[in-house]
Amino acid sequence: MEKYILDANLFFNMGAGLGLGNKTDEVMKNLTSYAKKLKGTVEFYMPPRVIDEFLSFFEDKNQLIIKNLLASLIIKSPDVGKANVPTQIFYQLVDDIRQRSGRGLNIGEEEIIKAGQLMLTKKELNKKQFQIEIGSVVKGFRDRYRHATRFGFLDSLADLDLIILAKEIDGFLISSDEGVVYWGRVFGIKEMPPALLRKRLDDLVLLDRRE
Repeated sequence: MEKYILDANLFFNMGAGLGLGNKTDEVMKNLTSYAKKLKGTVEFYMPPRVIDEFLSFFEDKNQLIIKNLLASLIIKSPDVGKANVPTQIFYQLVDDIRQRSGRGLNIGEEEIIKAGQLMLTKKELNKKQFQIEIGSVVKGFRDRYRHATRFGFLDSLADLDLIILAKEIDGFLISSDEGVVYWGRVFGIKEMPPALLRKRLDDLVLLDRRE
């Protein structure tokens, strides 16, 4: 039995190369179809927090296509009480957080100085004019800060659930999130690049037919 732990981004990031469709609906339908064809051979997992992330993209969460997909998955939380995580990983995680915090502070200082210099060139501004002038600085700060502190990192409990569950059930993690993939490797779990999933599923379908 092969086990796959799916990240929510697979259904929305068409650039991940999953090969199951060019739209979210197509990906959901095709994955549901594979789950039915390969029942007893393959199991697809998603933790509840990841399911919540997935559902947050839809206004109508009761669509039949969504229900069919969720019915074909195993929704399981990792048993965090039994998780065996090497102490070295926590040291690496804390050190990464410290470095990201430092980069975030440096970016904040640079953007504050930039905002001050911008305002020095302006005379009296009303509230609306001020918001327009400062808006570009705020946007630049947000973009730089987000990239420095969140890119390539675990920025949600849902991300950690994916990794711990993959470790717990010895399954393949499938995600297009660079942070999830990187830390999955640190934790020593199995992974499968999204672009290889369809090929693997097609091979298993052919194998089942021959048997």
